[in-house]
Amino acid sequence: MTSLSLVRSSPPSGARKLRDLPGPRAWPLLGNLAQVDVPHMHAQLENWADSYGPLYRIRLGPQSMLVVSRTETIAGMLRNRPEGWRRMQKMRDAIREAGSHGLFTAEGEEWRRQRKLVMAAFDPGHLKRYFGSMVQVTERLRLRLAAAARSGEAVDLQTILMRYTVDITTGLAFGIDLNTQQHPDHPLQGHLNTMFPMLMRRLNAPFPWWRYVRLPSDRAFDRHLAHIHAAVRGFVQAARERMERDPDRRTQPENLLEALIAARDEAGAGLGEEELLGNVLTVLLAGEDTTANTLCWLLYLLHANREAWNELVEEVDAAMGGATVPGDFDTARQFDVIERCANEAMRLRPVAPIVFMENPAPTVLDGVRLPAGSTVICLMRKGAVDTRIAADAEDFHPARWRETPGEAAAIARGVLKASMPFGAGPRLCPGRYLAMLEIKMVMATLARNFELIDVGTRDGAPPQERLDFTMYPEGLKMKLAPRPN
Repeated sequence: MTSLSLVRSSPPSGARKLRDLPGPRAWPLLGNLAQVDVPHMHAQLENWADSYGPLYRIRLGPQSMLVVSRTETIAGMLRNRPEGWRRMQKMRDAIREAGSHGLFTAEGEEWRRQRKLVMAAFDPGHLKRYFGSMVQVTERLRLRLAAAARSGEAVDLQTILMRYTVDITTGLAFGIDLNTQQHPDHPLQGHLNTMFPMLMRRLNAPFPWWRYVRLPSDRAFDRHLAHIHAAVRGFVQAARERMERDPDRRTQPENLLEALIAARDEAGAGLGEEELLGNVLTVLLAGEDTTANTLCWLLYLLHANREAWNELVEEVDAAMGGATVPGDFDTARQFDVIERCANEAMRLRPVAPIVFMENPAPTVLDGVRLPAGSTVICLMRKGAVDTRIAADAEDFHPARWRETPGEAAAIARGVLKASMPFGAGPRLCPGRYLAMLEIKMVMATLARNFELIDVGTRDGAPPQERLDFTMYPEGLKMKLAPRPN
């Protein structure tokens, strides 16, 4: 089925209305709000899809929403952006109120203009020029993990990986060596950690109370935001000073921040100060959370699947020889086994398991009539783990990503096509090359230097999936031992 048959601008007479669809029983006034467990709502919505099918409706307060899990439908929506579909207005408002109005929330011409700048900062050519600094940041990670391995310490996996990714992002995008790994008490990290939980809370609130009454949690959030905005303004000021000392940076910027400043200062460029600061904060948040959480899930799945881990170690040993950290850009980009394992982890544990969208004009989606401004919740994982397509779709099996002929490969392609961890269509994530390079650098360094002793929770139970804007495993600890030479 093509996207044209999924999305129509003129509703046919036989189209269903949203109220005609099945869905969980709603309460008066509240709808399904009282039934929704926000930190785990992605799993709850997936479970309801098992009961009510690939198209069903829920009601959160006064607003009814369509929930979609059919891969072809979601892919068609993503391809039809930004004209046919856009991010939910409520999400854009919440993010803008936090001062993070950048590429993520931009639409239309505003989005096109900003995307050119951001894409240029994360293309492979720019990553190659930055690679020497990435090696330095990765070596700091190796030293921190080596100390933990010698002492037998079980490290908090999410914390240590977030420090790594925020150091990479600030270096690449802003030209700043933040070095939170060697300075773990850096205050910015703690302030950033408050952003996604509060955005998730406000996104799912039935009423925007914070615009009228500031609760203690809102006042605390305001204080965190003030510190974050002060840090962002400091990044911008430092970049402006570098550009004053070296005017060539205005025509040949060396990082995203310098490119944004040059565009901001160019007459008629149309990039405002709010967009400049918003993009800095957007890149900082996106670069910290998503890759770190993907690495957490990947390490957990590899620890539970030792055959895949052993294959990864063999590939790394063959490529790196006596090196402890990948020191060559082209070598680091290879590591096919790591890439297959990462793709499989993102298929099973996508950090963005749900996507909220809305239509700017009346339309029909998969036979359902939607007035303008309707909210559609896309379940991004459901089709990729559908056992009706492949019997082992719920299993961690990286070999399915090999390009091999035959019937098994044809079956595998069904679940692979449904996996869209970086989105799809025109708004495909601009940071995907950086994310995969970071994953390869971390995994190669771990495999070359350490034995993976344990990755799990304190009580040994499987980690719970928690959704705070992005989805992460709760309570994962990692224990390593030095590999014998």
